[in-house]
Amino acid sequence: MRTLSLLFSYCLLTTVAVAQQRPVPRPGGAVPPTAPATVRPDTARTGADSLRVGVKPKGDIETTVTYQAKDSIRFNVQEKRAVLYNKASVNYGEMDLKAGVITVDYSQNLLTAEGQADSTGKVRDKPVFKDAAETYQAGRIAYNFKSKKGKISEAITQQGEGYIHAEVVKKNELNEIYGLHGRYTTCNLEHPHFYINSTKMKVVPRKNVVTGPFNLVIGDIPTPLGFLFGYFPTPGKSRASGLIIPTFGQAIDRGFYLTNGGYYWAVNEYIGARVTGSFYAGNLDATGGWGVNADMTYRKRYRYDGRLEFSYSRRPATAILGGTDLTANNNARRTIKPRTFWLSWSHTPTPRPGGGRFSANVRTGSPEYNQQNSLDVRNYLTPAFNSSISYSKQLRNLPINYAIQASQDLNTLTGTVNLTLPDVTVGVQRQNLYRLFGLPQRDLWYEQFAVDYQFTGQNRITNTEAARSLSTGLPLIGGLATSRNIPVRLNNLSPLLRNAQTNILHRFGISLGNYTVLRHLSFAPSINYSSAWYFKQLTYKYIQEAQAIRIDTVRGFYPVNNYSGSASLSTNLYGTINRRPGRKIQALRHRVAPSLSYSYSPNFYADPYYYQDPYNVSSRFSLPADVLNTSGQEFTRAQFSRFQGFAGQQPGGGQVSQLSFSLQNQVEMKVRNSNDTTGNEPFKKVSLIDGLDFSTGYNFAANAFKLAPLAGSFRTQVAQKLNILVSSSLNFYQRDSTGTLINEYLWNQPKPRLARWDNASAQLTYQFDSNRRSGQPANRAQRVAPANDPVLGNPNQPDSYVDYLDFSIPWTLNASLGALYQDPGPRIARAGITRPRSWPTVSMNVSGEIKLTDKMRVSYTSGYDFVSRRITLTQLNFFRDLHCWQITGSWTPFGPIQGFNVTIGAKSALLQDLKLNRNRTFLNR
Repeated sequence: MRTLSLLFSYCLLTTVAVAQQRPVPRPGGAVPPTAPATVRPDTARTGADSLRVGVKPKGDIETTVTYQAKDSIRFNVQEKRAVLYNKASVNYGEMDLKAGVITVDYSQNLLTAEGQADSTGKVRDKPVFKDAAETYQAGRIAYNFKSKKGKISEAITQQGEGYIHAEVVKKNELNEIYGLHGRYTTCNLEHPHFYINSTKMKVVPRKNVVTGPFNLVIGDIPTPLGFLFGYFPTPGKSRASGLIIPTFGQAIDRGFYLTNGGYYWAVNEYIGARVTGSFYAGNLDATGGWGVNADMTYRKRYRYDGRLEFSYSRRPATAILGGTDLTANNNARRTIKPRTFWLSWSHTPTPRPGGGRFSANVRTGSPEYNQQNSLDVRNYLTPAFNSSISYSKQLRNLPINYAIQASQDLNTLTGTVNLTLPDVTVGVQRQNLYRLFGLPQRDLWYEQFAVDYQFTGQNRITNTEAARSLSTGLPLIGGLATSRNIPVRLNNLSPLLRNAQTNILHRFGISLGNYTVLRHLSFAPSINYSSAWYFKQLTYKYIQEAQAIRIDTVRGFYPVNNYSGSASLSTNLYGTINRRPGRKIQALRHRVAPSLSYSYSPNFYADPYYYQDPYNVSSRFSLPADVLNTSGQEFTRAQFSRFQGFAGQQPGGGQVSQLSFSLQNQVEMKVRNSNDTTGNEPFKKVSLIDGLDFSTGYNFAANAFKLAPLAGSFRTQVAQKLNILVSSSLNFYQRDSTGTLINEYLWNQPKPRLARWDNASAQLTYQFDSNRRSGQPANRAQRVAPANDPVLGNPNQPDSYVDYLDFSIPWTLNASLGALYQDPGPRIARAGITRPRSWPTVSMNVSGEIKLTDKMRVSYTSGYDFVSRRITLTQLNFFRDLHCWQITGSWTPFGPIQGFNVTIGAKSALLQDLKLNRNRTFLNR
């Protein structure tokens, strides 16, 4: 700022010379307004030193100085003062000052700026001072550009996400600010809705704000909320390390608590870590437990991003504080596990050409964790979680790709854990045989022959020991009578490994080409061959004395080969109705796609390597005549597979010689486009029937029930809003009084029928967006609403608004009606037996959002089960924008997880701990 004095000294020394070229000055030395004046660094010189001849002196002005005023610039030579009137501005380097009036007293190196009153007395053009990244708005500014100290009255400045208001502000040479009677807020209004009031405060730019004793003022009403000192970080970058203030409250079953308090550590620009903890007071006899949450986020642009989360909870095995309400809800009497944990990891790479792809999606932990700790209804109700970690790559310049994966399935209801480690897949893309053998291309029929290969190797570990059982109903010797789960812990590693199953599969696909027959038919034959390698095998032996089957597991190497062949013949038929020009509907087109295919596979039941005779007699495979199955028939070899219950591809079944038929239909119409005014698109296509499909088959090699059921489906969309999907299955065979099928067609009975309706399902989905334009999809991506979540610091923060909230639409409605029909079978005349329902499932679900005002949103989800006559899970969520504050809430009025949650808090992430939360959920009734 010292250069400003040199600037005006330069102007003073050149006043006479300039005056000879300028218009006559106004009285008092005022110069009429001109274009902005500029002084360049090489034009400012210090006095010459006669002893330093030949040495070029260095100027004090190091960069260009620009100053201007809309009205005039007045110089007072005697007082060494310059005054700039009306929208004056001075710019030098990173310093920029704008005000109604700017006065420069270069005798004292003092720069002052203030606003200018208009004819009504209102002050306009108040000073705005910018110094690098800092901006100050004030009523008056006095700044010493030599000492770099200043005094600002009625100052307003922004520090990070916060704003500082003060009556008087002093600024030192270190750019530190000392304020008197200051107010700190995150509201960007001149008169903020709330602020933290303090007599004294100190601001270190881009670091922190420190205050003396303070109290909170809301709506100009002082509150007793405050403390002896205040500390507010104001980082200059987007992330900074700091403390996370805990949330306090009360849980009925665990007492008063402090939750999600801890520390956030910004490791570097790529990694951020957070550790929070919770403590429950309980009662005088015992504490209510504690918990810890840790999560880490990482991101590297154009490479990958991910998040790793771990949560641990420890609480008493029983509720130490009883509720005051009487309830018969089983959820209130649930068993509590003292120690639970949950682990989540998501890793998403950025696809790169020719590079490998490593991805992870892990959600695992104690089955009881979500039922005891999660406030997210979706996690609470979800019974199964899947996890996977994989790496895949396509080799450059080679038709080979491979993938390595580890996966896990967790069922929180049954406690079943299935782990696949490793899961290796290697694939070779389809290759033409003539290229593999180096033959020249001559456009011959055999050049379409191609082969592809896929290798799959899996090792599966499960904690479930299944009960040994056979469909025969015979008693067994060996194995467990009932299934059981092995607890997953280190001391059970040996039984878990014994329960592991390893399978290797080689699959070959041989394509024999696609040929045109009779000009319009497409003929495509193919051959499939696969070989599965097992390392365990079951053996069966009938024990006459025990009247039971003995099952033993034998280890070794046992390949299982499956092979089959097929051929298909298909075509497309079109029927078109054209109408006269000028009609609204110009044409109708019906596409019919019939397909006839034949498949064959041998009888694997006859091979004793795959299916064993319990008597070990190859000439007659059956048990004694006095031992029959539940249907009164002798047992067959098909009921004694040597690889029953093993993971991987099972041996083939009986002989298949099946002829299958399918028919696909599609109807479209061509209509005049009434929205086209340019003539570029006078017509448009409208789909009337997206699909009307039928399929059936006939197995010539089957001993019974050769004709397969007739499957049909219908799908269409009405006005791009109503989606209709209907499917059904028709059976051609008779059945007895118990509902068992008989190998007799329905048209052979006394009252002939063509088919019987076995089952059907219908799904109707209606999606309406009142702000959706024509041509837009019914399902639009919706934005996420900002939320000051009540569980601050929790890595699994529930966001009830993510599926519904969209500020650009007045309201939305998504309705879905689903129904399932199943033939209940013949009427049962026996007492005490209930006939199954014909419609076991009929339900309707609705969800959407209503825009009450520009700043008020209400989202909802609910449904009704017509079979049980109950309302399904119902939730109402609302969001109210209060400028710098917000109110969020959710209410679940019905069901076992009913409760409410309301939070009012500041929007800014800097003051997100400034909030009030009230809740009563399914975890703290």
